[in-house]
Amino acid sequence: MAIAEINRTDQDIQSAVLDELTWEPRVQPHEIGVTVAEGVVTLTGRVDSYAKKWAAERAAHRVASVRAVANDVAVQLTNDTERADSDLAAAASHGLEWDAFVPIEKLQVTVSAGWVTLHGDVEWEYQRRAAERAVARLTGVRGVSNGITVRPATAPDGRNLADQIVDALARAGATEAERISVRVHGDTAILAGLVHSMPERAEVEQVAWSAPGIREVQNHIAVAPVLR
Repeated sequence: MAIAEINRTDQDIQSAVLDELTWEPRVQPHEIGVTVAEGVVTLTGRVDSYAKKWAAERAAHRVASVRAVANDVAVQLTNDTERADSDLAAAASHGLEWDAFVPIEKLQVTVSAGWVTLHGDVEWEYQRRAAERAVARLTGVRGVSNGITVRPATAPDGRNLADQIVDALARAGATEAERISVRVHGDTAILAGLVHSMPERAEVEQVAWSAPGIREVQNHIAVAPVLR
């Protein structure tokens, strides 16, 4: 089947992002302002939780033709949602403990004026992301800085690991594998090529992070939206 390129103007993208924010139940559309320049979406406004700010960002990324998102939404807590740093630090620690994917014994939590900073080491990127999600949804969080480092327990097999990542992309159907090039240098995977959306780009990166021994993924994949 032939593939035709989408010719969406910035105004079209802005309208689509606003529609997606209306569809997103965790965000009130009147809370978020949207501007678009050359496919780059900027979100502005005020919300009463960091979880809403995060949800708005993810909603914008779901829209076709969006090339990047700048999230300038401010988190303005209310009297009902504001918490003392000591209470928030305790809640963050408990949240990490209750997440089965997070090795809590290797992590440290610091809270200052509602901003949560995570430090420590994990073996896998999915653990790093799980830790951020666990604290991002807590009431009283103004923002999250994820300083967790990925330190794999095993060294990568550089001889055929790039081919294994390409095979994993084909199995997952994350994208057309022939459009993606993968190189592995030491413990770093370098991705290049073309995909059709930001979620597709993120999914390809996630597949690469699942390769054993990978400590860093450099994602140079470009987004070229198309309509099938």
